[in-house]
Amino acid sequence: MATGTIARFVCGRRTKWLVLVLWIAILAVAGPLAGKLSSAERNDNASWLPGSAEATQVSELQQRFVPADLVPAIIVYERTSGITDADRAKAAADGQAIRSVTGVTGEIIGPVPAEDGQALQLIVPIEVDRDGWEKIADVVDEINTVIGTGENGLTVHLTGPAGSAADSAAAFAGVDGTLLYTTLAIVTIILLITYRSPVLWLLPIISAGAALITAQAVVYLLAEYNGLVVNAQSAGILTVLVFGAGTDYALLLVARYREELRRHSDRHEAMMFALHRAGPAIIASAATVAIGMSCLMLAEVNATSGLGPVAAIGVVIALLAMMSLLPALLVICGRWLFWPVRPAYGSAEPTATGMWARMGTRIARRPRAVWIGTAVALGVMSLGLFQLNANGLSQQDSFTTEQPSAAGQEVLARHFPAGEGQPVVVITNAGQVAAVRDAFAATPGISAVGEPVVRDGLALMEGTLTAAADSDEANDTVLAVREAVHAVPGADAKVGGMTAMTLDINEANKHDNRLIIPLVLLVVLAILGVLLRAVVAPLILIATVVLSFAAALGVSVLVFRHVFGFAGEDTAFPLFVFVFLVALGIDYNIFLMTRVREESWQHGTKRGALIGLAATGGVITSAGVVLAGTFAALGSLPLVAFAEIGFAVAFGVLLDTLVVRSVLVTALNLDLGRWMWWPSRLTHVPDEPPGEAPVSPAPAAVSVKAD
Repeated sequence: MATGTIARFVCGRRTKWLVLVLWIAILAVAGPLAGKLSSAERNDNASWLPGSAEATQVSELQQRFVPADLVPAIIVYERTSGITDADRAKAAADGQAIRSVTGVTGEIIGPVPAEDGQALQLIVPIEVDRDGWEKIADVVDEINTVIGTGENGLTVHLTGPAGSAADSAAAFAGVDGTLLYTTLAIVTIILLITYRSPVLWLLPIISAGAALITAQAVVYLLAEYNGLVVNAQSAGILTVLVFGAGTDYALLLVARYREELRRHSDRHEAMMFALHRAGPAIIASAATVAIGMSCLMLAEVNATSGLGPVAAIGVVIALLAMMSLLPALLVICGRWLFWPVRPAYGSAEPTATGMWARMGTRIARRPRAVWIGTAVALGVMSLGLFQLNANGLSQQDSFTTEQPSAAGQEVLARHFPAGEGQPVVVITNAGQVAAVRDAFAATPGISAVGEPVVRDGLALMEGTLTAAADSDEANDTVLAVREAVHAVPGADAKVGGMTAMTLDINEANKHDNRLIIPLVLLVVLAILGVLLRAVVAPLILIATVVLSFAAALGVSVLVFRHVFGFAGEDTAFPLFVFVFLVALGIDYNIFLMTRVREESWQHGTKRGALIGLAATGGVITSAGVVLAGTFAALGSLPLVAFAEIGFAVAFGVLLDTLVVRSVLVTALNLDLGRWMWWPSRLTHVPDEPPGEAPVSPAPAAVSVKAD
């Protein structure tokens, strides 16, 4: 078999050193390239917007009217006792000084006084390039240096789209540092607890680190030379995914290797058998995740579709590292790595009488009552879905901590029309500009429409919203404007602007949810069918995963609303959580069921279910804790969307490993017995009484001397 050939090469007496040298060479090339990944990130509007959305088309057409993509920064000056002449002079002087800041381009509007006489505002256009918010953040920092924070009763705030972008840049600045170190710390602590060895934990960490560096290098090359869209979001998730999935595969391989060391005196031979037995399940699991992530490429939202190949690349390279570098390191170092609990040849397998063996025996007494009760409990947990509010987050609700732009937005809203500074943009054929302008201005929710600018047969107009640009009322106004201007014959009018962009992203996310969630289910079902060579087992496993997902989401929503106080969920939240939970969560079912299937040929399904649970329970639980910990690390970023994804995936993985896989699936195996494998030949293998099943020895095989 292919796994046997790979195993011979990876852990051969001489070829193991060749594997190590090969990885050192790969890292020597990949290291410098991985360091350039952040320079290839695209955090401009195009990297987040749906490619075919109306707001995207408007953003592209706007470039005919202005030399670059512009984002406004709004500087608001407030004195509650009334603006003075000195305040007006300061604002005017600031406007002049800001003109010299690199990145500020076009006409600065203001100082514009508020009707209540208590505030002034400047609207400063900032040029945006491929660097997106990173460039904006640098410009905003320079502007803040110029304007200061005010004194003698005058307060000064910078807000608007540019202020929000700068806050986002500061939040995502933790992706490369904080997130990586948090993930490393979590994985290290869990591995130390799992292995109870002062040395062994290093090898999975080294292998996962090598996989991450290599994956980042590959992603950089594809982004720089093949047009792959990478942004801060996908780069952050790549780190978590490689460490989480890679460490999972490492735990499963090391557990099977330790098991084989008790059966083989030669560690090279033990690793060959470990790779041969565990390899197919690990490869199938990685393929499930990679293919599931690749389904994201069909998404309309560019940020989501770009995440698909980035995540798939990360998982595939993590698999390669754990199936080559890690085994080579393990056999090079020898049994002493497991000190102080070395798996001596001929020693008893501890999982035979462990916690999971005892739990399986208890489940076997009344399996039907157990799986029905567990399913009902999960169904009750799913009721929290009725409070799911995945309609998007306002800028103010997008952060877990108070942000400067949010404070400025509150001041701006007290004194100026809520939508000022973030206009609705309409572009139409110049011949119908008058009719379109009339329809635009007559739309409820639009307080004023500026004079049209005509160029190259097109006309551009901007309208001021009466509601805050990120509010539901503003979204309704944009929809009303589109209906009004689309109705003008021959105008070919299109509506964009910041509010329209957010609206189109949210609508595209909802479309992606409807398309990709069923597709991932079908893909996973097909992979399970091929792997288990059955119909009933894959259908049941998919049902348990969906129930687990619903329960995890239901509980998470209740926690978000009543513990964390989050206002709602991002529209992409259900899709991301579903893909991660289903693609990654199905791993544990694959690891369990392939072992159950292996044992069922000798003992029947019911006894095989107990052996499989006893043999895999501990390592799968450890793997689940590691994966949950890595995703929980997303909470280290001050972003509500990341915190929600991190919590929901972490909770869902723990629920899957501790309850769904260990209790629900095991109970179903025990209740249905051999019919789980219908229509395969395994259906005809009679079931032995479950009993107190010890962990069986590995299937008889001819021992092959290592190279």
